[in-house]
Amino acid sequence: MEPREREQMPFLLLLPNLVTIAGMCLGLTSIRYTMVAQFETAVVLVLLSALIDGMDGLIARRLRATSEFGAELDSLSDFLCFGVAPGLLVYRFALGEVNAMGWVLVLVFAAACCLRLARFNVMRGEDGAGKTHFTGVPAPAGAMLALLPIYLSFSGLLDARGAPMVVAFWLGLVGVLMISRVPTFSPKALRVPRWGVGALLMGTVIGMGMIFTRFWLLMVIVDLIYVAMLLPGVWKVRGRLLR
Repeated sequence: MEPREREQMPFLLLLPNLVTIAGMCLGLTSIRYTMVAQFETAVVLVLLSALIDGMDGLIARRLRATSEFGAELDSLSDFLCFGVAPGLLVYRFALGEVNAMGWVLVLVFAAACCLRLARFNVMRGEDGAGKTHFTGVPAPAGAMLALLPIYLSFSGLLDARGAPMVVAFWLGLVGVLMISRVPTFSPKALRVPRWGVGALLMGTVIGMGMIFTRFWLLMVIVDLIYVAMLLPGVWKVRGRLLR
């Protein structure tokens, strides 16, 4: 085999990395729309990047194209999309009035996201196939929680811009949860009893309907459900959250 032929790589093996790059571009574009105060577009782009983040790993596993390079690229993209972009978005939307304190807590959130991703990379090889929970809030979920004040504002339930300090401390709290020892939900832990199948299907139908009618209210509900799922884990490790 000629050296040139050996250096060629099938396109399908590159596809997961191309998907990751596409998600990174969405995160960067979200920052661009944040800078011009088009907040709804910026939030939607972060949500789309979270959707793509779930796709690239799945595609890599299906194609058997997983690699250390892809894993590192995914973490770098995650930091941009779920650490930097949401932090700037929340700051620009609701924290400008608190100035220094608001920016400090944005930095706390972004740094926590970076630390969480670094810890995940180091512990990646320790994750067993049967692991049923994450340690700390994952970066995409942390971004969705950080955007809760914006969801509340867009849904009309309340205007988060009227309480910038509350929003700032919420952002800091989400950062703490990301680097905490709180056991959080993993899809591998999902077990639905037979009696719950009907309720799950009905909830799916209602959720699909709300996507097209009350999307921001749906996002508020999803965030609140996730927070409720966190509470038992927080109670379990109370007093040693960061150890």
